[in-house]
Amino acid sequence: MVTVTGLSKSLDGRQVLRSIDLDVRRGEIMALVGPSGGGKSTLLRCLNRLLEPDEGTITFQGTDIRDVPPVTLRRSLVLVPQESVMFPGTVYANVAYGPALQGTADHEHVVRCIADAGLPSSLVHRPADKLSGGEKRRVALARALALRPDVLLLDEPTAGVDPKNVETVEQHIVEFSRSRGLTVLWVTHDVSQAKRVSHRTAGLRDGTVGEINATDSFNWEGVY
Repeated sequence: MVTVTGLSKSLDGRQVLRSIDLDVRRGEIMALVGPSGGGKSTLLRCLNRLLEPDEGTITFQGTDIRDVPPVTLRRSLVLVPQESVMFPGTVYANVAYGPALQGTADHEHVVRCIADAGLPSSLVHRPADKLSGGEKRRVALARALALRPDVLLLDEPTAGVDPKNVETVEQHIVEFSRSRGLTVLWVTHDVSQAKRVSHRTAGLRDGTVGEINATDSFNWEGVY
């Protein structure tokens, strides 16, 4: 589905990623784990061309992503970043915005995505910029789901979410992946979360991918 070969990237004179090789399979949830500053967020940004690698290639469904216009690519590989910036308007307006631009606005789909992100119906018409940090992260997730992506790139999607809602969000993403064949690359610092949600885990430390293995066989001590 998504194949990374020999990818390297430097930022501000520091090499952040070094010769990354990674293959994310169709329909799987892969956890990307490792210490802070290891390059996980940078890799996600390279995958949907918010950053361009210095070396190496990334292919999506067999096509080099450099041959795909960034706007087109980002409809299929949708990134949910750590920073949840809200558009003006309500929660509903935020989630409906992307589909409206694509000409695929569907009220039932928008409402379902809001629920799938673990947001209660009482927040649908609330101004998005008045929400808590955790609620804003769930709005950002709902916006991504509403675009009907092929691949979801999640950068710590439950950071700042109330502990009682973390499992709900996890369950919705897992079910969304299962029911729609959605491929997910999920960055997390939480070992327990990776074990709960992912089929396979890749360890990224000091800019280099080490072990890639089935999550239940992964050597956690080798990456932390």
